[in-house]
Amino acid sequence: MQPVQLQNESIVEIATFLVRRWSEKNNIIIEISDIIETKTRLKENKVIITPLEKRIGNGFQKYRQFRTSLWYEAMRIKYCKKILSNDHAFGFILNTMETKRVEELGRRIWKGMDDEIIFNYTYNLVSRPQLHTIYGKARLVEAFYQYFMFGVIKGEIQSSHFEKIKKANVFAKKIINKAIKENFETDWLEKNVTEIIKILEIDSLLIIPISLPFMKAGMALTEEEVLKVLKIISKNKEGDYGSIDPNAVLSGNDVFGEYKVLLDENKKTENKGFFPEAIGIQIPSTRNVNETIIYDMSLINGLKIKFKEWKSGWKEQHLKSGEEFDEENYIEGHEPFITDVKKSIKTKIVILLDHSSSIASESIEYKKATLALCEVLSFLRVKFAVYAFSTQSRYMVCWSIKPENVKWNNLTAKRLAQIVANGSTPLAEVYDKMFPILQAKRPNIFLTLTDGEPSDSDAVRKMTKSIKGLGINMVAMGLGPTTVRATIIANNLSHLGYEKTMAVSRLKDIPSKVIKVLDV
Repeated sequence: MQPVQLQNESIVEIATFLVRRWSEKNNIIIEISDIIETKTRLKENKVIITPLEKRIGNGFQKYRQFRTSLWYEAMRIKYCKKILSNDHAFGFILNTMETKRVEELGRRIWKGMDDEIIFNYTYNLVSRPQLHTIYGKARLVEAFYQYFMFGVIKGEIQSSHFEKIKKANVFAKKIINKAIKENFETDWLEKNVTEIIKILEIDSLLIIPISLPFMKAGMALTEEEVLKVLKIISKNKEGDYGSIDPNAVLSGNDVFGEYKVLLDENKKTENKGFFPEAIGIQIPSTRNVNETIIYDMSLINGLKIKFKEWKSGWKEQHLKSGEEFDEENYIEGHEPFITDVKKSIKTKIVILLDHSSSIASESIEYKKATLALCEVLSFLRVKFAVYAFSTQSRYMVCWSIKPENVKWNNLTAKRLAQIVANGSTPLAEVYDKMFPILQAKRPNIFLTLTDGEPSDSDAVRKMTKSIKGLGINMVAMGLGPTTVRATIIANNLSHLGYEKTMAVSRLKDIPSKVIKVLDV
C-alpha cells in the first residue's frame, strides 16, 4: 500500500469540507493537533483532530480512521447539545453514550458509512489499553467502555466486576434506544448517567486516565491480524449492522478511490500557483497554525452587509431623472429619482502587507483587518493576490499568502496567521522580488500597506517607476497609531512615486478603504 503523502494543508482542506458537509454547518473550523485527543468544541465551532501520521496502520488505513473520526465529530456537532470532558467518569460515560446515539442517528442519513464504522471500531479496539495496565476503579470504566462499544474486553477482570459491567451495558443500551425512539437529546441522556455510575459503584468525579489512539502510532499490523480483530467486531455488531463481510470491510474499495484522488491532487496542487525557486518568494508553513485567532467575524459580517450590493451587481442611486420618484428626497432638496445602476468589479489587485517589527505590537489586530479584507474581496469575487514581507534569520523574506489563481480559504488564512512581524522595511528589495509576478500578472492596482519609512527611498522610487511602467497603478496605505502619525506616513509615501496614498489610524478601517479604491 502506498505510504501517505498528504500534507496537513490538504488534510485540513478535505477535513473542513467533509465536516461542514456532514454536519450541515458552514462555520466549522478544523485544527490538527498531535498532542491532544480528537475533540469538538461546540461553542468555538471547532474540531481538533489527531493527524494521520499519529495513527496506526499504513497510509490508507490511517486515512480511513481519520475520515471516520471526522464523521463522528460532525455527528456530534449535528446532534449533541453539550460535550463534557473525558477527564472524569461522569463526562466520559456521557460522551461514550452520545457516541452510540449520534452514530445510530448518523447512519440513518449516511448509510454508506457502515463499513467505515466497523473498520474504525477494529482499530479503536486495537488501540485500547489492556485492563491490567489500568489501576483502581478506572479499570471498571475502561472495561465498561470496551464492552459497550466493542462487545468484548481486553484482558481479565473479576467476575463480580464483570457482572456490574454487563448490567451497566444493558441499561446504557436501553437508554440509547429510548432516546432515539422518542427523540430525546443530550440533556435527557445526561440524567441517566448517574444510574450507570451507581451500577458500577464508582465516583462520578473518578479521574479517567487518557487513552489516546495514537499512543501506539506506527505499530505494524499484518493484514491477517487486522482481519482477525475485524471478524470479532463484525460478529459482535451483527445485531446492529446485520451481516458483515470482513474482507469487504478490510478492502475499503469505496473509500480507496477517494484516497487515490486526494493523493494525486495533492501532488498537483501542493504548491499550485507558487513558484518560489524562480522568483525567490517563499510559502509560509501552515503546520499546527491556529488561524481562528485572526478571524473577526463581527468585522467580516459587517463588511459583507455593507458591500452586499456590490456582489448583487446592482445599486440604487438618486439622479435628476430615473425610473421612480422619491418624494422625501425631493422635499429635502436632493436628486428626486431612483435608478438601479449596474455595478461590477473588474479590477485585479495585488496586496503587499508590511510585517516589519514596528507592526508587532498590533500584529493580531492587523491580521484580523487584512483577513477581513480578503474575506470580503473573495465574497465580492474580486481577483486578488496577497503577499507579505518580514525578516527571518537576518534575511528579508517575501511570503506568498495567496496567488491570484488560488482561492481564499482557511489554508491561505493559516499562511497569513503564521507570519511573525520582524525586521525593517526594505520595500525596494521586496518590489524587486515581486517584479516578475507583477510583470506576468499585470494587476490593475498594486497596493502596499506599511507603517514605516522604507530603508532606501531612492531605490523605492526607481522600483515604483518600473512597476508603473507596466501599466500598474501604485497605491500605498500608511498605517499609524494616531491620525497625525498615519497622515505623516502617508505624506512621506506620496513622495515615492505612488499615484495614490491613504492614511489609516484605525486598523478596522483598512478593508473599507481598500475596497473603495477598486474601480466600480
